[in-house]
Amino acid sequence: MNHPDHLDTSHGAPAQPVPPTPTLPPVGSFADLALPAEVLRTLTERGVREPFPIQAATLPNALAGRDVLGRGRTGSGKTLAFGLPLLARTAGRRAEPKQPLALILVPTRELAQQVTEALAPYADALRLRMTAIVGGMSIGRQAAALRDGAEVIVATPGRLHDLIERKACGLGRVRITVLDEADQMCDMGFLPQVTGALDQVHRDGQRMLFSATLDRDVDHLVRRYLHDPVVHSVDPSAGAVTTMDHHVLVVHGPDRYAVATEIAARDGRVLLFLDTKHAVDQLTRHLRASGVDAAALHSGKSQPQRTRTLAQFKNGQITVLVATNVAARGLHVDDLDLVVNVDPPTDPKDYVHRAGRTARAGGSGRVVTLVLTGQRREMSRLMAEAGIEPTTTRVRSGEAELSRITGAKAPSGAALDGKSAARREKNTHTPFRGLGTSKDASRAGGGKSRKAAEARKLAEARKAARVRRGG
Repeated sequence: MNHPDHLDTSHGAPAQPVPPTPTLPPVGSFADLALPAEVLRTLTERGVREPFPIQAATLPNALAGRDVLGRGRTGSGKTLAFGLPLLARTAGRRAEPKQPLALILVPTRELAQQVTEALAPYADALRLRMTAIVGGMSIGRQAAALRDGAEVIVATPGRLHDLIERKACGLGRVRITVLDEADQMCDMGFLPQVTGALDQVHRDGQRMLFSATLDRDVDHLVRRYLHDPVVHSVDPSAGAVTTMDHHVLVVHGPDRYAVATEIAARDGRVLLFLDTKHAVDQLTRHLRASGVDAAALHSGKSQPQRTRTLAQFKNGQITVLVATNVAARGLHVDDLDLVVNVDPPTDPKDYVHRAGRTARAGGSGRVVTLVLTGQRREMSRLMAEAGIEPTTTRVRSGEAELSRITGAKAPSGAALDGKSAARREKNTHTPFRGLGTSKDASRAGGGKSRKAAEARKLAEARKAARVRRGG
């Protein structure tokens, strides 16, 4: 049965089924595609020789102007899968002030930066002006870039909405629209801004939507805005990636802090995930005081700070990135082979996207999750929902098994910030209040503040009594 969107009811004629457009077969090399010579030359210069599966399958149809629905694991190579057709089909056109010609919508600033950096060489080769439209940066500068004219914009929904409201950006001339990480945009509450943008772009334009999952909200976007899309599903879950190992390490509560510290002190880079900004900052301070070159990344940091921290992690200036879920999307680091969930995720999607920071683009990697004995059952359920069968091991700090799995070793103890590590050394095996669930973190440290409040109330009551007595 044909979908109602596929029926032609114009001019009062009887509805006639519209046959689906034939899908073009995958290609074996970029040279087999109708890409501009400038793009092919740039691919060669950058050492990009063979398309990844999602690129090989998607590019022929996207270059032909077809709508595309791609279900792909983060890191599967989808940026070029949608970016090259978007740039190639926009080449040769010139944007008027405030009127971009192509739009890429992404959920986070980090992903916007990642996509912009990945596509910039190809945009430059085609003499296309591209700009990022994201929160946390000067809205005046972004409005100025749009005034000067930008053929391609990479935007987060909130900031794009703000600029449209200010009449600084119009989408009526946008003929190619990409939604990247559509499920995350919906999860973050951006569905109204996303639909608002799609309602404004050129009606007959091309749409490409990429998502790790196709749940209710994403399905709504597909049905409403994509016409006869070519559907490609590549690496649908982290569990399908054979080059990624998954480990659950069962730790004793008071030993959890020491285990996390020894893993962070390993040779090579590591990404540690925690639930809260407070926990991230606390662990980062401890690691630096213990001689581990760590930095924090979370939404409490300014965009320039976040950009600088990511650059330092990528170039090796820092070896440990301690982050909240803000880094679970849009962070690509070559040869990052270990991701550690110091706080276990509570949602299968979060696990998949945290895990997706490693084993990217055909590489290998390991994902380690620290759990307490009481968390094992819940973690088993989450892993099953994510389609993952982990190896479960009980470990303690200082043990050879922990080193075998993660490369853990004792930290140097030489503080990097001029602070004494000795103060923390004696607490190495005590529970770390910053680790655990968000609920745990909110309780942590609350005892002192409550006692202080009670003491203040008692002092005020005594003072009031003295006043009443005239003393």
